[in-house]
Amino acid sequence: MQAYPPGFIKDVRNRVAEVISGYSANDVPAICRRYGLASGERDEAMGGKFKYVSKRMFELTNDLVLEAARKVAQEEGDQGLIDLLASIEPKSTAPTPGFHTPKRAYYAERTGKGVLGGRLNLATLKALYKTEYDRWDEDGYFQEHFGFWCVDIGYVNGTLGSNIDAKMMFALGKEGLWPIHDKIADYTEDDLFSVIEFVFDHISKPIKGTMHQWNQCGMHWEEFDGPAGQAEYRASVNTLLARYEKGYELSHHGEVAELGPTGTANLLTTELPVSEDNIKGRVDSAVTKFRQRRSTTADRRDAVRDLADVLEYLRPRIKEVLTKADENDLFNIANNFSVRHHNDKQKSDYDPAIWLSWMFYFYLATIHACVRLIEKAKA
Repeated sequence: MQAYPPGFIKDVRNRVAEVISGYSANDVPAICRRYGLASGERDEAMGGKFKYVSKRMFELTNDLVLEAARKVAQEEGDQGLIDLLASIEPKSTAPTPGFHTPKRAYYAERTGKGVLGGRLNLATLKALYKTEYDRWDEDGYFQEHFGFWCVDIGYVNGTLGSNIDAKMMFALGKEGLWPIHDKIADYTEDDLFSVIEFVFDHISKPIKGTMHQWNQCGMHWEEFDGPAGQAEYRASVNTLLARYEKGYELSHHGEVAELGPTGTANLLTTELPVSEDNIKGRVDSAVTKFRQRRSTTADRRDAVRDLADVLEYLRPRIKEVLTKADENDLFNIANNFSVRHHNDKQKSDYDPAIWLSWMFYFYLATIHACVRLIEKAKA
C-alpha cells in the first residue's frame, strides 16, 4: 500500500469538494455520480454543497479518492488539484530540456554590470524563443497540428491542413507570420506574444510513433498528449517571459499577461469555489482587465471597482462571517478612495500606480477568503 504525506488525502478530498461545489446545488448530485461518488438527492446538496461532496469523498478508500480526483482534475482542469496530484508523482532525475531559471545570479548580473541589467530585450527574447521553437519542432511537438515532412510521401498535413499561413492569418488577424522560424526576426512584441499564444494551442507531446529509417527520415508520431506538451511549453516560455522587460507569463489558459507582485501567483490562478457569474465571472474579468499588457490607469481602476462591486454583492453574506468593524473597513477603502462612488469627500490625491495595485490584490484576496468562509459556513 502506498504511503502518502501527512494530510495529503484530506487535502485532495477537500480540493475535489471545492471544485464540485462551484456548480449549482441542482447539478452537484449528477456531477458526483459522474465521478463515481455515491448517489444522493438535490435537497441534501441544497443544505450544503461542500458538505455533500465531502461526505461522499470520505466514504472512499485512498485509492478511490485519487481515482476520483484524477478524473475531476482532467475534466475540470483545476490547477490546484492538478498540482496537488503531481506532488506525489515520481520525480524524474533526468534534466528537462529547455531554459530554466538559473540557480544563482552570475557575475555580471550580480554586480549590476550586465548590459541589460538581468532583463531581456525584444531581440534577445525572439532569439531565445526561436531556439526553443526549433527544439520542439525537432522533437515532434508540432507534428499533430503543423504536420511533418516525409522523404517518401512528401508533406504530411496536421490538423491545421496544408495552408497554415492562412490559418494563422485568420486566427491572429495579421499575415506574414508563418513560417515562424523564418519570420520571427521581424516580429513586433504584439506579433511575438500572439504567436506564443497560438503555439500554446497547437503543441502536444509525442507519445507513440514509428521510426522511419529510410534516408534518416525520423520519427512519425501517431499519439500525442496535448496537456503535457502545453505544460512543458509554459514552463520553458515562462522562464523567458519572466525576464523580459517588466516581466510576463503565459497563463494556464494560454494567455500572455503581466506577472503579479511576488507572492501573488497562487492568488491569481486559484479558482473561486463558486459558479455564480456575479462573483466568478466578474472576478475573472477584473483579473484579466488588470493584468492585460497595455492596461491603463482607468482599466485598473475599473478592475478594482469590479472587485469592490463583487464584495458589495456578497455583503449580506459577509455580515454572517465577519465582524461589523471588519466589514466597515472593507467598504471604507473603496468608498473613500475615489474607486466606486464619486464625490468631493473622497481622497483622490493618492499615487494610482501604487494604491490601485494594493487595492486590487487586497480585494482579490478578501473575496477569496470571504467566499471560502461563506462556503464553509454552509457545510
